[in-house]
Amino acid sequence: MRVVFGAKTVGICCGIVLALNVAIASEHVAAPEQHTEAESQGWLEDFLATLGADGEFDSDKLIDFSYLPGPFYNPEMDLGVGISAVGLYQYDPDDEVSQLSSLVINGLASTNGALGVAIANKTFINQDRQRFYLNAEFFDAPDVFYGVGYDNNHADVNRVEFNQRIMSVNPMLLQRMSPSSFVGIGFDFSYASADSINPLDSSVETEILQDSSRSVGVNLLLNHDSRDNVLNPQSGRILEIDAAFYRQYLGSKTDFDVYNALYSEYMKSGHGEDILAWQVRGRFTSGDVPWDQLSKAGGGDLLRGYTSGRYRDKQMLMTQVEYRLNLPGRHGIVFWGGVGAIADDISEFSSDKLLPNGGVGYRFEVKPRVNLRLDMAWGDGDTGFYFNVNEAF
Repeated sequence: MRVVFGAKTVGICCGIVLALNVAIASEHVAAPEQHTEAESQGWLEDFLATLGADGEFDSDKLIDFSYLPGPFYNPEMDLGVGISAVGLYQYDPDDEVSQLSSLVINGLASTNGALGVAIANKTFINQDRQRFYLNAEFFDAPDVFYGVGYDNNHADVNRVEFNQRIMSVNPMLLQRMSPSSFVGIGFDFSYASADSINPLDSSVETEILQDSSRSVGVNLLLNHDSRDNVLNPQSGRILEIDAAFYRQYLGSKTDFDVYNALYSEYMKSGHGEDILAWQVRGRFTSGDVPWDQLSKAGGGDLLRGYTSGRYRDKQMLMTQVEYRLNLPGRHGIVFWGGVGAIADDISEFSSDKLLPNGGVGYRFEVKPRVNLRLDMAWGDGDTGFYFNVNEAF
């Protein structure tokens, strides 16, 4: 579940935060005399076990789920509740090579009618010779639009509020070609429409939002992946190029291409289990790109601290570095910094129009190598609070 709290937003994540505060307090505050440490820890473990957040994997279950509920409030969605269901499973019980497969389902609902669900599935098959990935989203929720391009996006007065309906499905099958390389082919379908468009005091053109978008295409992937774990790497690197081609003869409204490039590296520091991670990431488009398919900087993964949907243009380039400090038990703290840029053309990237960010976050391991993350991030004139499952990268 991801809830983004902007600079003028008050957030209440009662369910999750209360559980985490209890967990921290139980480890750092002495128990009353009438209770032993074992009894205190037993109560805590029992409480977490009721949510499935026991830090263990039960191979006897078809899918071993953890459930993480949390009420929230923000001006766009009013009062609401979200829940994340995090499941681990072994596709083949006799497979001793593949890492655990995962299924993450994030849902939310609010008093103003916002509804949404996102699904992320990673299945490791046949001694990890094949991998099947599936990402899907279905949302009917408020969004923001500041026009297209840095100059428009950077002006607070250009804020346009609207309600967005989106539906997207992207399955992909990967085939191992060598000990550390894969090729993949996938299909991508997405639909987006906007209504209840409120320009407020904005002077940006909103006609682009009035046309619904339907994008249908195929994508090809090539990567080198030596990470020790896909969900939460502690060592290794990934170099990946993903090209997607959307065409009218496939059902798309317009013809356009999207190219994603990614390099991430993970290494253990000199302090035991601490991790230093960094990445460079770019998203480049060409052709008749619809408004919902423009490259974005911001949100819970791409340049935390900026409102998702605010900064958008045809091209995006960013980098971030993160230090993951391991604490006793199942706790951790992270610190990160990064910078990004958007532009209409690659040649127009400018050092005068950079988007810096930084932040600090808390981690709690709910399942083996699966972390709940709570991040507080700062950008240029913008802030955000995020809680989600798994690392940002």
